Amino acid sequence: MEQEVNPKVEELKELGKFGLIKLLGEKFNHHNASSLTDINENAAVIAHGNTDSVISSKLFIENIHFDLTYVPLKHLGYKTITVAVADIIAMNALPKQVIINIAISNRFSLEAVNELTDGMRRCCDRYGIDLAGLDLCSSQTGLTITVTAVGETDDEHLVQRVGAKENELLCVSGDLGAAYTGLVLLEREKKVFEVNPNEQPNLEEFSYLLERQLKPEPRVDIIQNLQKTGITPTSMTNVCDGLASALIHLCKASKVGSVVFENKLPVDMLTFRTLKDMNIVSTTIALNGGEDYELLFTVAQKDYEALKGVENVSVIGYIKEEAAGNQLITNDDRQIELKAQGFGEVKE
Repeated sequence: MEQEVNPKVEELKELGKFGLIKLLGEKFNHHNASSLTDINENAAVIAHGNTDSVISSKLFIENIHFDLTYVPLKHLGYKTITVAVADIIAMNALPKQVIINIAISNRFSLEAVNELTDGMRRCCDRYGIDLAGLDLCSSQTGLTITVTAVGETDDEHLVQRVGAKENELLCVSGDLGAAYTGLVLLEREKKVFEVNPNEQPNLEEFSYLLERQLKPEPRVDIIQNLQKTGITPTSMTNVCDGLASALIHLCKASKVGSVVFENKLPVDMLTFRTLKDMNIVSTTIALNGGEDYELLFTVAQKDYEALKGVENVSVIGYIKEEAAGNQLITNDDRQIELKAQGFGEVKE
């Protein structure tokens, strides 16, 4: 008798983050006309009359998403709000409310819980976000946090990953790679501490890099400044898993290709020098580092002059036809196909 052969089970790492999301999402049916987007967008959009609600939810698990060896609880609280609202902002919407759920073990004191939620409150106060719900439960595995963010916009200003067109300008806010560089520094100092707990790190000169990793800011300012200049991006996404991943996902959704110039990638000088000292190529980190929480978006050519009035935005390339794929033009004028790395990789 022939032995039955089990079908090959595809590993999660082979699927990639977006491949796995697509696979799981295909199990669900669409029932309501008020659901304006599917799971392939940065956030869910739900129609309510003339206003659209934009909703995003994020999960944070100790020792997966954060390491309390070097992450202060107040910074962790602040960062959870930033990360949750980043997807709201990436839809060209402004965050209005958050709902917070915390599962916490008995190793944490009341003081620790207060420190965590004080960080959350600071971010909410800074950006005018209301706490709309809070729930707590016990945990046997440390600290787990979920933050659901709610924002609002209207159909006229709503921006999705879909919408980029050939010859439009490709733009990114802020600078890239600093958050990952800060993480590398923190992990390096953790190893030193494990060998010699009496060794005190001196990281004062790297404060910008550490802040980008530990306490990133949501780019509300970019959305507000674009609105002030009358620019509505044609497409937009959040740079959370690296620029390459964000770009490929945006282009795939819009059915276009792109060209990015290496010499146009915004990398802070401190990021560049620190990576160089560690023998790491800054371009690699700018493209694949992750946790920047910047905005990648496209604008029409006609908006180029107005775009000059928006601070902290760089034009890094342009949109091409889909058949061109996604290409990086290097500093020595070579053309390389862009590929995302790690769990954020985009696959068919």
